Amino acid sequence: MPVEDVFSIKGRGTVGTGRVERGKVRVGEDVEVVGLAKETRKTVVTGVEMFNKTLDDGQAGDNIGLLLRGVEKKDLERGQVVAAPGSITPHTKFHSEVYVLTKEEGGRHTPFFAGYRPQFYFRTTDVTGSVHALMTREGKNAEMCMPGDNIAMEVEIISPIAMEDG
Repeated sequence: MPVEDVFSIKGRGTVGTGRVERGKVRVGEDVEVVGLAKETRKTVVTGVEMFNKTLDDGQAGDNIGLLLRGVEKKDLERGQVVAAPGSITPHTKFHSEVYVLTKEEGGRHTPFFAGYRPQFYFRTTDVTGSVHALMTREGKNAEMCMPGDNIAMEVEIISPIAMEDG
């Protein structure tokens, strides 16, 4: 579940809200808070709420709040992911194949080169990254990327983000 917002409930603890992407989460289950921090944090779900009703579990598609044991409000933020242990890992580097929108499609009207530093959007967060290498679909180095190009790129972002192949 990507964290959309964080609340502190007096006498109960910290609640992270968001929409469950897949699977189920149950009260008493071990979970990990992944991304935007130096280390993945392990915790336990002590409560599940949806529209002010306490539930035993939440499933894919539900907008819920998760009460997390021992997690301070300052340790949970928008953009992190609450997941089953070992199901997702944080990364700062990735390889991507992209289509760059043209000006008419609402995208760029100028080319960009290796070293370009755009914002990358992942679930509920955005993070600055640097494009290190541009390659054609055939695997040859490309000097620049024009609007309308299909291109592969190596990217390094400044904060670890929960990512998986796909």
